[in-house]
Amino acid sequence: MGKMGQQSWLYNSAIYINAAGTAVGPLEAAGPLGESFDQTYQELHCNQDNWELAERQLMKDAVNACLQKSGKDRSEMDLFLAGDLLNQNVTANYVAKELGLPFLCMFGACSTSMETLATGASLIDGGFADQVIAAVSSHNATAERQFRYPTEYGGQKPKTATFTVTGSGAVMISKQKSNIRVEAATIGRVMDYGTKDPFDMGSAMAPAAYDTIKNHFQDMGRSPKDYDLIVTGDLSSVGTPIVRDMLKEDGFNVEEVHNDCGLMIYHSDQPVFSGGSGCACSAVVTYGKLLDDLASGKYNKILVVATGALMSPTMVQQKESIPAIAHGVVLMREEGA
Repeated sequence: MGKMGQQSWLYNSAIYINAAGTAVGPLEAAGPLGESFDQTYQELHCNQDNWELAERQLMKDAVNACLQKSGKDRSEMDLFLAGDLLNQNVTANYVAKELGLPFLCMFGACSTSMETLATGASLIDGGFADQVIAAVSSHNATAERQFRYPTEYGGQKPKTATFTVTGSGAVMISKQKSNIRVEAATIGRVMDYGTKDPFDMGSAMAPAAYDTIKNHFQDMGRSPKDYDLIVTGDLSSVGTPIVRDMLKEDGFNVEEVHNDCGLMIYHSDQPVFSGGSGCACSAVVTYGKLLDDLASGKYNKILVVATGALMSPTMVQQKESIPAIAHGVVLMREEGA
């Protein structure tokens, strides 16, 4: 692995995505990307007794779909990297218990999808693993219960609020050639511009996305024109114009190639406030729709920048500001797989 600039990695080995799996809840299934998901549920409990078990089921479904499409058994995997939004990452921990694989639990809030993918690729590049599965999950009801009000409370929310995606995404990577390569990654820095409103994650996370994208361009000697798509994790309709304006001030105009997973996953008339968020937001969009678009040739090279708000319920109650981080991964199409 070659270090580029201060924050970016260019993998020495050719590392590929061999399979991916996704599972989502009812609103996500009814959204514009519904046909790109492997498993869909029509109610939030996902045939389980409570919401936490439902989220666990979603991650198991995503991992199982990924393994099934890869044609490999879980015993052939060297490492499982996973994380979620619940305290102590209990979804990932309990799924790892059932998988019985060597496990690294990771947390970057909603940035965890690209954190696990970048880390897994670097471990393969360094010779510490041959086949890795990376997975994340989130669930609207579990996140609401933990981070905001009890779900049953039914409190009103402002338009700046985001809607936690119910779903899970998993991906398997190795040196076995496919038509989608993991080329590079940019590891973000924690940014805090003083935002304290837990109902405005877009404003809190936009500076982190800006910092990672800007440093990616500088580290790699690239510009927006080098990508068919630059997609952020879940800045929503609030954070999207902020990150575009911040980048434009530094001479990087991304408007022609930028989109946001939080805006892509839902129809504009769905009851989701400013758009989607949560660990699963960037994961299910990337491991579903975007991988399909790369495989079909619609895109040849994309930069996925997952964003995360690094808060906890305790810090919010103590009126602390909300730090955020963003991690970027470059995915590119290769012919002849």
